Parts: sequence; structure tokens; C-alpha cells
Amino acid sequence: MPVKYIPYYPITVEGQAILDNITRTRRVLRYRDNDKVIDRIKRGMPYYELEKLEEVGDNSSNKLIRGECLSACAYLKDQGIQVDLVYIDPPFASGADYAKKVYLLKNPKVAEKIARAEEELEMEELRAFEEKMYGDIWNKEDYLNWMHENLQAIKSVMSDTASIYVHLDWHIGHYVKVLMDEVFGEDAFQNEIVWKCTTAHSDAGYYGNNFNSIYFYTRSVESTFNEVMQAYDEDYLNRFKSKDPGGRLWESGNLTAKGLKGDGYDYEYKGCRSLWRCPLGTMERLDREGRLHITKTGGIRLKVYKDELKGMPCQALWTDINPVNSQASERTDYATQKPEALLERIIKASSNEGMMVADFFGGSGVTAKVAHGLKRNFIHVDVGLNSVQTARDRLKSAGAGFAVYDIQDGVSLFRNPVQTMDKLKQLITGLKNEDALDSFWEGSINDSKRGAMPVYVPNLLDHGSKVLDIPLMNRILNEAMPDLPDGIKTVIVYYVDIENEAELKNFIHEYNVTGIDIELRDLKIILDDVVVNDTLDYTMEQTETGYELDFNLFTSDRLVQKIDAYNQKKALNDNKKSLFELNNATEDSKGKKKISFTPITISKNGLELIEVISLDCSNGDGLWKSDYELKIDKLGYAIINGVKTKEFWDGKVTSKIKPLRIKIRNIAGDESVFAV
Repeated sequence: MPVKYIPYYPITVEGQAILDNITRTRRVLRYRDNDKVIDRIKRGMPYYELEKLEEVGDNSSNKLIRGECLSACAYLKDQGIQVDLVYIDPPFASGADYAKKVYLLKNPKVAEKIARAEEELEMEELRAFEEKMYGDIWNKEDYLNWMHENLQAIKSVMSDTASIYVHLDWHIGHYVKVLMDEVFGEDAFQNEIVWKCTTAHSDAGYYGNNFNSIYFYTRSVESTFNEVMQAYDEDYLNRFKSKDPGGRLWESGNLTAKGLKGDGYDYEYKGCRSLWRCPLGTMERLDREGRLHITKTGGIRLKVYKDELKGMPCQALWTDINPVNSQASERTDYATQKPEALLERIIKASSNEGMMVADFFGGSGVTAKVAHGLKRNFIHVDVGLNSVQTARDRLKSAGAGFAVYDIQDGVSLFRNPVQTMDKLKQLITGLKNEDALDSFWEGSINDSKRGAMPVYVPNLLDHGSKVLDIPLMNRILNEAMPDLPDGIKTVIVYYVDIENEAELKNFIHEYNVTGIDIELRDLKIILDDVVVNDTLDYTMEQTETGYELDFNLFTSDRLVQKIDAYNQKKALNDNKKSLFELNNATEDSKGKKKISFTPITISKNGLELIEVISLDCSNGDGLWKSDYELKIDKLGYAIINGVKTKEFWDGKVTSKIKPLRIKIRNIAGDESVFAV
């Protein structure tokens, strides 16, 4: 259970309206269950304990937080921390699952041979499989409920001069625009920024959707905004064809202004009378400076010099920022990664140095990284472990200081909620899919005495279903259970948190008219079994310069299972290939037939499964301090303490000080700590 609930807004006094802006939402934007969301908002944001895992550098005001947006905002509000700029790139409700490519690295024990042979490691030679990062599969009502709560939470920690940019696409953006009008007020809307994020879609059925929308709102008229200049397009620059004797290019600009009023602007100069844009004194100064151009007809125009152009004020249509391509140096292989140039424009426009920039769906960490580079403070929040790891490594390489936190909300025991949900289905003993049951039920368990028992498992992707309370139980009793097949005697209801177990059982006793028993089970008991640490075998020797660790064996049952499943699936698909396809497979240089799939194999020592090795030479337990860090990139090269090298890892690490703990991160992101 949450330690407490934090009000979204100041606690009201008797007679004062509570969240009166939500009444418009109920009246205007109606969708299923939004009344339940309003009740949760009135209750407050769930506050859980936070565990500080690590400090990097010396600026702990910068934070990386693994957890949900709501709980992170509860922590920030409880600590009195306000943010000055918010950029979020939440799921788009696009109906897609997003995955991260996991690369099998080069075995370090053969690195020396590779170096001697001067072999080039081509990208297409790398073996890889995918890990689910998060599911973007929502129905519209659930998505809007989820966004409503998140936007209210974010608003509660924004300063009075703050701005928010919400990045979406055509699937759901127009609905969220209306929702943001409800949460922030229609007057707070400033722009819909259209970013051309892909090239033309030649395979589109009608018009290709090659853009995203970014909705820009401010908290007040005093919100920070700095004018951003864009480069002029080539068509405009090509107009500068005239040259001064010194070779300066210029284009003539209009000096007349029909709309201006006042005696000081209506005069004759060099035989030409007009209503001018500048007073007579300015005109004379421009003439002395050689900035006037007298036309063949006697008109007067201004010389606009190309080398003095400062740029064009940024408009709401952005076509000059390219997406992150496959060869970009900033690429992290993180799904939906956005380009640094996009965030640089937003952060420069709506914040100043020293301000706090927050991203509550932080992804690859681009917001935090750019904010650091622009001398802003940052808060990165994401529910996925891989996101926090990617951002941490990126920020450490950039020289940023920050603290890493984990919200103890009961769902942080695996890489992300999607994979945790998949794992749960394997861990609930006897759980099987049952076609006869509604999708509300995860499946059923067969018992020799009680027969088939339908099982409800809360969706860890949806905050609203994590807490088993009376409204959720009422839905189970009155919507889900009456539709069960005849003969069902018992249902099993799992929960992460339970609001008040005694009241809930009384409610079940009073209102359960189905005659079906309800068995309540704590999901956290199963979640405790989700993570099994990897194993490591190594030797350590003291040398003249310090200590050398030689890694002999690394095993990861989780990765072995994942790779085995991947191989079986691929092999099954290959077996379905037609004889024609196999007969027409291409031959390699040795005359062997190439088929589309070669199973991924792991060496006996398993060292190719290691991505990061961190040594803590300061603390034997508690807060982690990375005194030495080795990261192996997907080409096999070593990155030592954030510095990229062209050396292959040889299976060894050295430290001047004796290590007290070793932390290993495998290629899928699982971390295990070993005492020395």
C-alpha cells in the first residue's frame, strides 16, 4: 500500500470547491469510468517509499527515478520540488508493442584474435533478439483516464511560470488536446507544433501521416519563453544576388509602411514622397551608411545584407529537424527515441539556465541529457528499468551529476511492467488460458475439488487497477462474475495493494449474490520470485599497481530461456518455409547454402552476455558508488569510465583500490551484485 496520499492541490477548507475544473471534464469530455478517475484524483497521488540506489557526481538535485509518473509526482510534491518545464513523450495509444534490440556481444576471450586479424565487425553480423519495453495497446477510454490522472499530477508540481509540451501523434493527439484544455484551461494553450518526423509514406492508402503533434501549454502569461530562430530556407537565401563593391550580397527590402500613422513618417526624401517605416533621421543615417538602394523608377528601398541575417523566428511547423537515423552518433537503440535537436529547441525556448526540466516518460534520456548540456537541472522518470539504465549511462558519459532512485511500489521487480506481466503468467501455478472466459479474466486454474477457478490479475501497466478497492470489487461482482459459465464455484482475485481488507471482505459478504466464493491473493508474494540473480565466477589477484579481476564464467538463466525461446520460434518459422525458398537460398563464399536463420548460441564462459561491469571500492553495502565502470558496446569495444576506446574487452578489469562489490548488468538489463 502507499505510505500516504498526497493532494494534487492545496487541501481545501470547508465550503471550498474541490477541483472545480474537473466538473467541465465530466460535462464536456465524457468517457467510460472517468467518474472513477475523478474519485481517485480527489483521494490524492499514491506516495511510496523511495530507495536511493546510487549517486553519480555531485549534483543530487538531478534525479533519475524508476517508477510511475503519479508516484514520482507525489514524491516531488511531498518534497516541495517544482519543475519549470515539462516535456513528455507518452505512449501514443497506437496499438503497438515497442521492443528494444538486445545484441549478443563478442566473446572477450577471442578479442585478441579479432584484433590481430584486423577483422571488421559489420553491423549485420551482430546477432540480436528483441525484448519488450512497453505495451502501447490501450482502448481510448482507458488511455484518456490514464492521461487525465498523469496530467493532473504533473500540473500539481509545475511552477507558476512553467510550460508543458506533450508529444503525440494522430492516433490520440486530438483527444488529449481536449483533455489538456480541461486540465490546464483553454487559455493556457499556446501552439500545436507539427514536427515532420518521417519522409513521405508512398504506401499510404490515402494521405501519408508523416508528422507528430506537440501540444504546448503554459501555466500563466509570465511563463518563460525565449525567441528561437530558425535558419532561412534555400529559396529565400537565393534571392540575395545583388553585390556591393566589396562583394557583400544583399536583397532589397521595403521601406514604405502604408499602415503607420504620424507626421514623422510622412515626408519626401530625394524626390520620393511616401509614408515610410522610419523617421527622417533614421532615413538619413541609413543613407550615410550606404544602406539605401535607389530604384530605376526613383523609388527608395533598404539593402538587407545576407551576412547580417539572424534567422527567422521559429514557426509552429518544424521541417528542419530529422529523426534519429540508424547511423546517428546519438542513437541508443531505444524504441521511439527522439532527436536531441528537437529537445534542444524546446528547452532553449521555454527555460533558462539553472531551471528544472522534467520528463515523466523519460525513455532513452534525451530530455535529461540535453537539459544537462544546456546547464539546466533535470528529472528523468520512467517505469522501465532499461530506460533508467540507458539514461544513467548516457548522462554519466556526458559528465552529469545525479542520484538514482527506485519507487518501492511492488512492480519494480523485473525490467518493466510488460515483461513482469508475461512472467506472472508463468509463475502462477496451474494458470491456463480459457477461451470460454471473458478477457477480464487472465485464465483459470483447475482444482480437483473446486473445478475451474477463473483468475483475475491486475494490469501492472494501469495504475488504476493496482489497488483492489470497493469500486474495483463492485465491478468484479456486478460485471465480471455474473457472466461466468455455469458451474463455477470459486474465483481467485490477485492484488498488488488492497485499500482496506476488512471493509472489502464485508462488502463482498454483503453484496456478493452470485453464490461464487472469492479468494483474495497477494500478488507481491509471487513477484518476489520473479528475479533470480545471475551467477559469476572470477578470480582476483593483487598486482604492483592494484587489483586485477579475471572473469571466467557468467551464467544467466533468464537470458538462456529467452534465447532458447527465440531460437525455437525462429526454427519453427524456418520449418514452414517452402522447399522452393530453401532450394533457392543463396550460397556463401564456401559454397554453403545460406538460410535466413542461424540459432543464437552462447559460449561456455558466457561472457558475451555481460554489458556493464561496475566496481564499488567504497561501500560494502547500501548506496552504490561506481568507482570503476566498464561498458562493452555492441561492436565489442570497451568504454571505460565513460571514455570510448578502440580496444576490445579481454575479460579482465583492473582497479587501483580493492573492490568491495561487483555489479554486473547483462545485455537485457538485469543487474546482479556480488560481494567480493
